[in-house]
Amino acid sequence: MRKWASETFFASLAYVVVSILTFEVLMPLQNVFFPEYPSRASLLFLPHGVRVLTAWLLGWRAIFALLPGVFLVFAYLGGSDVFLPSRLMAIAIAVITAPTIFYLLKWIGWDLFPRSDRQPCWSCIMGVGVITSILMSGLTNLAFGSATAEYVAFLIGDISGLFFLMLGVYFAFRFADRRA
Repeated sequence: MRKWASETFFASLAYVVVSILTFEVLMPLQNVFFPEYPSRASLLFLPHGVRVLTAWLLGWRAIFALLPGVFLVFAYLGGSDVFLPSRLMAIAIAVITAPTIFYLLKWIGWDLFPRSDRQPCWSCIMGVGVITSILMSGLTNLAFGSATAEYVAFLIGDISGLFFLMLGVYFAFRFADRRA
């Protein structure tokens, strides 16, 4: 029980923190540098990185660990609209897709989940993030009834967000190793 609470707290906290960073810092900067950009989607969507890395680390437990954070972010952005069927569908898509992809790959014989006897395959995790982004962008746009331009924007934002978050984690681990 304690492990579940800890996983949920930290995964949801990470999701909320990077979402606030994305929407309150990165998006305003994006609007300054790309004022003619028509989409409201972030071109550097860090929360996708949290979803993918949490799914990689926790497997199916990521669904429950991320759900409070994803719900809070949707409520923050949409207020009471968070309870609209399209928003609830988007929340479900956001928390289910990445773990599903990791388990489908494991089922076909490509287990990417972390193990103590091997190094993580970071490019493989990035590949899962790209596949996940393609599915999530399509499903989310379907749920919202958005234009194709939104799909492309979600795709760009998810992939760049995952890449830069993974890069940040990589350098944080390297820094920690040097300090130890």
